Amino acid sequence: MIGGGYAGVMAANRLTRRDDVTVTLINPRPRFVERIRLHQLAGGTGDAVVDYPDVLARRVTLRVGSVSRIDAPARRLTLDDNTTINYDFLVYAAGSGSRPDVPSSAFPIASYEQARRLREALRPGMPVVVAGAGPTGIETAAELAEQGHPVTLACGGVLGPYLHPRGRRAAARQLAALGVTVEDGPGSVVTGVTGDGATLAGGRHLPGLTVWTAGFGVPDLAARSGLRTDPAGRLLTDETLTSVDDDRIVAAGDAASPSGRPLRMSCQAAGPLGAHAADTVLARIAGRPPAPVTIGFLGQCLSFGRRAGMFQFSHRDDTARAAHIAGVPGAKLKELVCWGTVKQLAMEARRPGTFFVPSWMAGRRGPAGDRLQQPAGRP
Repeated sequence: MIGGGYAGVMAANRLTRRDDVTVTLINPRPRFVERIRLHQLAGGTGDAVVDYPDVLARRVTLRVGSVSRIDAPARRLTLDDNTTINYDFLVYAAGSGSRPDVPSSAFPIASYEQARRLREALRPGMPVVVAGAGPTGIETAAELAEQGHPVTLACGGVLGPYLHPRGRRAAARQLAALGVTVEDGPGSVVTGVTGDGATLAGGRHLPGLTVWTAGFGVPDLAARSGLRTDPAGRLLTDETLTSVDDDRIVAAGDAASPSGRPLRMSCQAAGPLGAHAADTVLARIAGRPPAPVTIGFLGQCLSFGRRAGMFQFSHRDDTARAAHIAGVPGAKLKELVCWGTVKQLAMEARRPGTFFVPSWMAGRRGPAGDRLQQPAGRP
């Protein structure tokens, strides 16, 4: 098992349903990182880590380290310390992180170490420019503004591209209430970053420390190991999450690309994908054909500091609805989601097989061009 994030831990726990399966999880850190709380780590309102014994089944062996190469024909992994581990089946849950094109003077926030580095660089009242207005950018801007930093959010386009226009207006109001200056539209693209600020398209300079949240990338481990990937580097799989090159390799989470049509990078997708990857492995061990993945979305939740939030409802195909919950109720729902995500992993650790996607929200992935389709016979 490569990767100990939401997808990797879910898959590892679920694989312990069989007593004759030995599971080793390889992860570069000794503690589980709640990536959906990294903005809190940066803002000093949370630590964003959980001890692995709290979320990982006792029968799973944690190996702290990083995989440098996958030798698929030999079914062998080489770690960064040059040790090797053999496997019968491999779950590739390598996750995601910062893209390689982050400006050197900017502070990305895609990993625990990066969030800690940002936290240590911030000084009371320091101006901050946040580049990118997806969920990470919005939440980071709000968290730092609530902690007393003058914050400018350079959207690079629209605020919250995922959001419905009604949800986008609600998000703008929440940010304004915290004193965040929102720069959106074509002129809000950050074209340069220096130690004292960022430059927008058109030459305008914004002073402050620059936090970079404009997109995420995946490790190049699969490509370096000779496995086929999509253009972004995600492991290319079929609809059962099995590698198109090797039926002993199954992918889950942000680094998986079923049929070249990956789902949104999110813990909302990672958990179900991790569970399904484990089910695919267990089916192959039992000599049964694995099933295609089914998954549906509920929406996207955002925090605006510690006292406000929003839940943007979506269709099962992950497109936004007009409905949303904002303000204090939105904050409570966001916190419930964060708590519940870790709770799901803990429950699966204690009782593997507990996690399931309810039939009312599950969809089947359709032909090219369609993310999901409703199951036949359902409204």
